[in-house]
Amino acid sequence: MHPPHAFQWTIELEERHFDQLQHVNNVVYLQWVQEIAAAHWKVLSANTVLDLVWVVRRHELDYLKPALKGDALTAYTWVGESKGALSVRHVHILNQKQELVLRAQTTWCPLDKKNFRPMRITDDLMRILASAKK
Repeated sequence: MHPPHAFQWTIELEERHFDQLQHVNNVVYLQWVQEIAAAHWKVLSANTVLDLVWVVRRHELDYLKPALKGDALTAYTWVGESKGALSVRHVHILNQKQELVLRAQTTWCPLDKKNFRPMRITDDLMRILASAKK
């Protein structure tokens, strides 16, 4: 399912997350995918000063099972392949039965904070991303 080193994030369900079908709306999952990525990056880069920001190049979301009121959801994320100017991040969201509710893969690109141009993943950045795999 997800690797043992994956970053874990608890999701607190709120009334606003549900649509007219009484399950979590698809757009909400996308928000969570971005929020867990930001939370994980904050942990990874806590002791580093980097002049970059991350932007999304591509999202792929597979909705596998509806999340309903009363469910307890946990998200897991980890960094996959990173090379050139792209880094792939994986996210799994599971319910309290450990059933996979959502599987997502997002391709991110670092931008130089000064000019907002794409930048190649440097050795320093690669070390940070690789530390997420331990």
